[in-house]
Amino acid sequence: MSGRALLMWDEAVTQYDFGSEHPMDPVRLALTMSLVRAYGLDRAVDVVAAKPAGDSTLRLVHREDYVAAVRAASADPRHADQSYGLGTVDDPAFAGMHEASALIAGQSVGAAEALWRGEAAHAVNFAGGLHHAMPGAASGFCIYNDASLAIARLLELGAERVAYVDVDVHHGDGVQAAFWEDPRVLTVSLHEHPRTLFPQTGWPEETGAAGAGEGGAVNVALPAGTGDAGWLRAFHAVVPELLADFRPQVLVTQHGADTHFEDPLAHLAVSLDAQRAVQEACHELAHEYAEGRWLALGGGGYAVVDVVPRSWTHLVGIAAHAPVDPESVIPSSWRDEVYARTRQLGPGRMTDGLWPVGFRDWSGGYDPADRLDQAVLATRKAAFPLRGMLA
Repeated sequence: MSGRALLMWDEAVTQYDFGSEHPMDPVRLALTMSLVRAYGLDRAVDVVAAKPAGDSTLRLVHREDYVAAVRAASADPRHADQSYGLGTVDDPAFAGMHEASALIAGQSVGAAEALWRGEAAHAVNFAGGLHHAMPGAASGFCIYNDASLAIARLLELGAERVAYVDVDVHHGDGVQAAFWEDPRVLTVSLHEHPRTLFPQTGWPEETGAAGAGEGGAVNVALPAGTGDAGWLRAFHAVVPELLADFRPQVLVTQHGADTHFEDPLAHLAVSLDAQRAVQEACHELAHEYAEGRWLALGGGGYAVVDVVPRSWTHLVGIAAHAPVDPESVIPSSWRDEVYARTRQLGPGRMTDGLWPVGFRDWSGGYDPADRLDQAVLATRKAAFPLRGMLA
């Protein structure tokens, strides 16, 4: 296996653009890549542009009629079929939508193929992580589910155990749905509680299809307002034990930056520094349990200047074994670009001033009256026994 990391990047992914009024501004992708270059990380990885996902690949997850509907809406956005979730407020149709979506999917699939062939140890596609797209419908700013497609390709290539860990503020519902009945895939999602956030799924009791799929889905529904210590406590109380039990051959992780306290669309209170800590933990877990095979994806994140570029640049640095010092001063050239593109002032450092972040480990005991601990307990009691594990 090559020790180099891949960074999947094609400038054309910025054409995944729902319009100027939509929160998912593709400037977040362009600014992330610019910050990666400002830190010289593009020289620490192999920057690769994969081919768009073709119809046969898309059909590994998506229905043929849905792909046809996306193509039709892409050719004529005025006549998008809303029965497929297209042309809605969340997923407005736009010219070239199929091509841009298939390109992002192709980057994740290409990364998965390279990892399985041993051509790289790690791969990052921060344009990916579009985890809400369903087999037959667009949802939540997501047209094609690149995470599911990458996992499906790994299974097609012979993988017997793939773990998916999603730390976006929203439940990874599309990936869970795609592998609900498949014991070869373990999906774990930590997200804001469905009572207070889209897509209103991801309850602890959602544990996979009865029979072979039972215990294949694990959901941690975090109380609104959860901050660094609670978020990290929940992650470490659930994810390492599950991966130790499952022993995945590949670890796929989704790193939506919308858990951040500045994100305008959600209600967690997580810092950039805690996001970086979870990225490091995922890297370590990939080496410990998956022979280093790690595919790291982006996802949500709507503080497109202050948060997303910094968070995903940290992710690239960690995957490249060239981590960025949280205390480092961000190059002025990047801040100049931010102002030129957005007329906003960019952040000055790669930290929110909270590094290193601390938390109480679950092994030290829990408080049954604490809301965060109640959430973790609900998950462990619902899912762990189904896997033969102690709650």
